[in-house]
Amino acid sequence: MTGTTQAVEAIIKTDGLGRIKTPPERRRTLLEEFERSGLSGKKFAALAGIKYQTFASWLQKRRGQGKSQAKPADTVRWLEAVVEKAQTSGVRSPVALVVELPGGARMEISDATQAGLAASLLRSLAQPC
Repeated sequence: MTGTTQAVEAIIKTDGLGRIKTPPERRRTLLEEFERSGLSGKKFAALAGIKYQTFASWLQKRRGQGKSQAKPADTVRWLEAVVEKAQTSGVRSPVALVVELPGGARMEISDATQAGLAASLLRSLAQPC
């Protein structure tokens, strides 16, 4: 008994400059796959056979659409703050603020100059990879 395979044929449309036009549904599917993949944009574009610049513009447009539809209340982030009694005994300098992150990382901030560095670090950690 012989098996039969069906070949899926698709007509590839191009613009006047010969660039391949990707249908919106395919773009949406690729962007969803990218978000689940955990890969960098450059790596995903290479694996999908798309020029990185094209892929980056799709991603930027999609993220721009999400921002225009977001409600201001959705951007609020809550955190738990616990005030503990200061320990006066010991050699260590007093810690004004302790920031504990979900992964177990901990920052101890003892003066105002460190607060700027901590804020910068937290902003960097909030950015997607």
